[in-house]
Amino acid sequence: MTPRTTPPFRADHVGSLLRPQGLLDAREQHRQGHLDADGLRAVEDDAIREVVQQQEAVGLQTATDGEFRRTSWHMDFIYALQGVSRTDEMIKVHMRNTAGDNDFTSAALRVDGKLGIDGPIFGDAFRFLQSTVTTGTPKLTIPSPSMVHYRGGPASLDPAVYPDEDAFWDDLSAAYADQVREIAALGCTYLQLDDTSLAYLNDPAQRAEIAAQGRDAEHQHERYIRQINAALAGRPDGLAVTTHMCRGNYRSSWAAEGGYDFVAEALFTQLDVDGFFLEYDDARSGTFEPLRFVPPDKFVVLGLVTSKSPVLESKADLKRRIDDAARYVPLEQLCLSPQCGFSSTVEGNDLTRDEQFAKLALIVEVAQEVWG
Repeated sequence: MTPRTTPPFRADHVGSLLRPQGLLDAREQHRQGHLDADGLRAVEDDAIREVVQQQEAVGLQTATDGEFRRTSWHMDFIYALQGVSRTDEMIKVHMRNTAGDNDFTSAALRVDGKLGIDGPIFGDAFRFLQSTVTTGTPKLTIPSPSMVHYRGGPASLDPAVYPDEDAFWDDLSAAYADQVREIAALGCTYLQLDDTSLAYLNDPAQRAEIAAQGRDAEHQHERYIRQINAALAGRPDGLAVTTHMCRGNYRSSWAAEGGYDFVAEALFTQLDVDGFFLEYDDARSGTFEPLRFVPPDKFVVLGLVTSKSPVLESKADLKRRIDDAARYVPLEQLCLSPQCGFSSTVEGNDLTRDEQFAKLALIVEVAQEVWG
């Protein structure tokens, strides 16, 4: 089996990692005004150095900063876009887990100016990550363009700025294209676009909510795919881009369910990325059958190891499921990862950091045994 020297890797991970307690304490001290920005950054720097070493120690070929400088996987980036403002309105996202409901509340957004960027978002964070990595490929994770629209929808657009939704999309994709070029100019070779919308749209209940708002639920995923492709058009050579799709990840809870069947054909045949990180840790994600649409030049990173539970999967079960997926996509095109990040928000999922790294080590071991 051919070894992977470019992303995605046989053993990979989504991006976010559980924050150490010292970092959580420093964030709280900063919120209360007892620690200034420089002091918080110093704590973040130390925590990132440590977590990069831990990723390399378990044998991963890539490393992230764990998203340690963020509160959430997407909103820190979205609020950094020019033209996007945080509002006082709160959005409630209905989440659930095996124990019951666990709803998530977040500030809403308003697009009240022309969209753009003023320098690469998370550029300084990526430079620091580069400086800490010794053996792996540094990966930057950012939310996909669709998340700006899915979170707010047309109602979030100021009609004085964007009376036409097409103009909003043109400017949003152009801003993202600038982000892609500028982050590549910093030396980034591995960029991941995180996108819950393309997974949520597989859920009939989610599509019903969108339709009730007067939006085109049956074709929204096609619009998202076109706009992501516009953002990636002309991307620099040497920049690998993947996308990660999950159905929600907040304190071991989720928001949507359903297999990839509804979006699969358009997603796999049209989205211009190098690989797809897919959630496949339980029955909520459906069968592997939609993978039959994956073309021969794309990779699928199977998210078979759950980040939502401390229970460690068995090697035998993981290998069996990889074999099942290989009925639809050649084994050469498959990789292995957790189903999602371990800490999509600052609170994190319900497991310990030791349990988290045991899962990452398991992924590396299984990948070595399956792919060599």
